[in-house]
Order: sequence, then C-alpha cells, then structure tokens
Amino acid sequence: MKDENTRLPLLKPPRLRKGDTIAILAPSAGIAKFFPHRVERGVAALRQLGFEVRLYESLSRWKNGSAGSVDERIDEIHAAFADESVRAIVPAIGGLTANSLLPKLDYKLIQENPKILVGYSDICMLHFAIQKMTGLVTFHGPTLMTQFAETPFPLEYTINSFSRGLSGEDSITSVEASESWTDEFLDWGTKADLSRPRNLNPNLDGHRWLREGKATGHLAGGCLYSVHQVRGTAYEPNFDDAILLLETPEGASPDVGQPLGYVESQLTDLALSGIFDRVAGLIVGRGMGYSTEERMRLEEIILEQTAQYSFPILHNVNIGHCDPVLTVPLGVSASLDSAKSAFTINELGVQ
Repeated sequence: MKDENTRLPLLKPPRLRKGDTIAILAPSAGIAKFFPHRVERGVAALRQLGFEVRLYESLSRWKNGSAGSVDERIDEIHAAFADESVRAIVPAIGGLTANSLLPKLDYKLIQENPKILVGYSDICMLHFAIQKMTGLVTFHGPTLMTQFAETPFPLEYTINSFSRGLSGEDSITSVEASESWTDEFLDWGTKADLSRPRNLNPNLDGHRWLREGKATGHLAGGCLYSVHQVRGTAYEPNFDDAILLLETPEGASPDVGQPLGYVESQLTDLALSGIFDRVAGLIVGRGMGYSTEERMRLEEIILEQTAQYSFPILHNVNIGHCDPVLTVPLGVSASLDSAKSAFTINELGVQ
C-alpha cells in the first residue's frame, strides 16, 4: 500500500485532436441500457464536434444496477486503455459501484498507455485511484448521457471547456463563471428531454468568495460523497497543499440536491479527519436542486465547518453535478486570488 502522502510525478496524456477516437463505456451504473436515446444524442454531439466514437458492450448491460460484473467492466477499461487508436475515454454516466473496480485495475497497463479520462460523480473513484497509482492527470468533467446528450446540443460553456482543455489550446486558463445555468430535469423515461431545451437561469451571482485569500496548489478532489469513499484507503488523493474541489450530488431523485444535513455531516467528517488541515484552498461547486434559501444555507454550512481555517474559499463554480460544467485537470497547479477574483489553472493537463 502506498503511503497516503505519496504523490507520483505527473503523467500527462496526449492531447485530443479532431478525428481522434473517444471510447464510450459504463464503468459503474447500467442505466444506459434503459435510455438509449441519451446515448445516441451524446454520440451524435461528439461526432458533430469532429470525433470518432467507439461504443462498448457495457452500454447495454444491467447487472444489479451496474453495467455488468466487476470483471466485465474491468475488461472494458483495460481494452480501452490498451487500444492505440483510442485517445480519450468518456463514461456514459456515473453510479454507485465504480469503487468495486479499484483493486482489480491494471495500473501498470494504464501507466504505459496514458489516455484522457473524463467524468464526475462516481467516476471520481477512477480519478482518485488512477492518479494515486500512476500519476496520470485525469479530468473532472462531463459524461455522455448527462452533458453531451443535451437538447439540441451540449451547452456552449461545457463544450468550450472540454475542447480547449483537452486540446491543449490554453497553457494558462483563467476560469470564468458561466453566464447562465440550469438544474431543470426533463424526464428521460417519457423522453421529455427531447421535447425542448432545458430552461436556463442567468448566473447573477457568478463566482462567490466565501473567504478571501490567496493560494496555489495542485487540484484534488471531486464529488464529496466519493471523497469519503476513499478516505483512509490506498486510493485517497494527496491533499497536502492542495486546492480541494468539492461538489455535491443529487439526492433521492434527479431533480433534488443531496440533503443539506448530509452535506454538513460530510464536511464535518473532513474537518475531523484532518483533511481541511492539509489543504491550501477550497473550491465548491454550485449545488444542484437547491432553492435560493438552501443555497444560502449551504454557504453558511461551508463557513461553519471551516471556521477554524484561513484558506480561501470560492463557491458557485461550474464543477460536478451542474450544467454547464467545466473540464478540470486533476493534479495540475492552480491558484486562487480573491483580490483579483481569479481562479487560474496554471498548466496544461495534456502534452
């Protein structure tokens, strides 16, 4: 088992170019089987953006909620990394069981065949483990069925961040807030999602500094629930001097956020476990499915649970369970500077 403070040298995957092949597979939940129209729309969008697409059998599998057995899902991930023609891997969606893959992943194979891996939610389990064991820069960003299947086309902010970040177009990225956002859910089962675009709200708040300050560190973290799943394991990210990313998932249904009592409890656990003692700064994503009052309460909770610390805190950032969404390279250097109202990614995540 690796020491929790071990951080391997960064291994950056080759950049993504038009005409490259993107592998689409399901490392966790098997719901792609029941909503093929979402897969079709996402694939069409990627092709319209100029990429080739390769689909894997897990998209049509269902086994106790997952897209096949552990071994079936492992075999697909290994096949995608070993395939020289594949340049990026975009999961169909997250889920709950990606953590079951971690002990069986062939980290040597992955390290010898570095590729772009993008995703959020449960896919964070793969980000944590692969980066900890190989040093590979992976990307917290969109998945096929959620962001790329948007009607009539993925949101411009999502596409710009994905394309520019993975192509290596910008060596230094000043991250700006989106002009609008949505957390409206149009039922996939009735195909209401095909009937019209989701309603967008003006992003009047933009990025919100809950605590001022200045910090530089490597980007680490992701879905709050997933961070807790790897605490104390060999796959826990190195949080020493990190800019910690946290974002909250949906709750009991796709149109409501995780109960704020859960969020408060989980943030308390981060404090009790010493993770907040180790980080240099905190970025919190815009929570989905919350009312205005709940958003205000979320900010109060963040400040209450970090009251004994002095690191800067930036809230309402487009990461995770929100739309549009950023593509963020995990492991690279980033900076926060409230005086300049700046969140900056200081280096490329690709080579």
